[in-house]
Amino acid sequence: MKTNIERRWLIVLGTIIVQMGLGTIYTWSLFNQPLVELFDWKLNSVALTFSITSFALAFSTLFAGKLQDKWGLRRLIGCAGIVLGAGLILSSQVSSLWMLYLLAGIVVGAADGTAYITSLSNLIKWFPERKGLISGISVGAYGTGSLLFKYINGSLIQSVGVTQAFLFWGIIVMVMVVGGSFLVREATLSKTTQTVNGMQQKDFTIKEMLKTKEAYLLFVIMFTACMSGLYLIGVVKDIGVRMVGLDIATASNAVALVAIFNTSGRIILGALSDKVGRLRVVAGALLVTAIAVTVLSFIDLNYGLFFACVAGIAFCFGGNITIFPAIVADFFGLKNQSKNYGIIYQGFGFGAISGSFIASSLGGFVPTFKLIAVLSIVSLLIAMTIKAPGQGPSRTKERRNSKDIRSMTPRTKAS
Repeated sequence: MKTNIERRWLIVLGTIIVQMGLGTIYTWSLFNQPLVELFDWKLNSVALTFSITSFALAFSTLFAGKLQDKWGLRRLIGCAGIVLGAGLILSSQVSSLWMLYLLAGIVVGAADGTAYITSLSNLIKWFPERKGLISGISVGAYGTGSLLFKYINGSLIQSVGVTQAFLFWGIIVMVMVVGGSFLVREATLSKTTQTVNGMQQKDFTIKEMLKTKEAYLLFVIMFTACMSGLYLIGVVKDIGVRMVGLDIATASNAVALVAIFNTSGRIILGALSDKVGRLRVVAGALLVTAIAVTVLSFIDLNYGLFFACVAGIAFCFGGNITIFPAIVADFFGLKNQSKNYGIIYQGFGFGAISGSFIASSLGGFVPTFKLIAVLSIVSLLIAMTIKAPGQGPSRTKERRNSKDIRSMTPRTKAS
């Protein structure tokens, strides 16, 4: 029989496979131009698909926890993998934009978000003494899936065409997510109560969480972090061409740079948060983001300065969205992690759609960067002062938490 330690690391492996499959949706930009050329659609209309996908992903996390309670984790992830793969496979047969929006947008996004939030939250429950590191591994796998499939999907589009690429992409993702789900086991917490900074922690329900001011303050930080990162990811090549004067090929290198630093930020800052404190790391990341967007706003850019700012923002964005699941667990308990984080995660959905609208309203890159700088400073001040609900004014180093919660290692729940 496998020991509990061996079982936990098998669950890590299964979650990594699932998350890598889910992360492939971030290769969508590869499909925009081929679809435009095939159907003679407008580029902005095709690109809107990914905004719909991102919003559906975030919105689905509101209901994923309840579905997990009814179906069980393994069955839910497996079903989500089938629906996700089917959505992509059927996208190979679309002939109109509304079908593309429905299948590649709503269906794919909802299935992706459902499996993402539940598999991530479950893994954190298995490693309560290493929330930051384990969140970094899981969310890092999501980013790695995006990075690897930039080459896989790019090759498929070149070799078999965009419609057949959807078909093969769907099959591969379905196999990855469903296959990985067989290694996942649902965690059930022991009766030992988690303590944060030496204080007994309550497991908040959604209603109880929404009665605290901390939930709304965390949402503001999440929204700021996601809007800055997601807006940059969407326009980084255009910034290089228009603001720096780079040629298209050189500016395109920034896309790969964003993916690399985004993924490395997830792993490095996630692990660091276990040692020095999560909110300290978030505050540092917001400070770097504020400095980077201020440089982009006020200083004449050259090649090196542009890439340094882009790398810094991508690194901090990846780290922030990795640390937030652990922060929500620290503040509101592990029992209802999927449901509670699903509420705070709406900051991601609103951040995904707000950047473009704000840029259109304010008139371009520079005014948007200035607004992001202000929001980053506000969120930095929140991160420096916010404390878990019921916690006193003094706060000890979070590394002491591990001693209080090592006994919380979960038991396997029959699937």
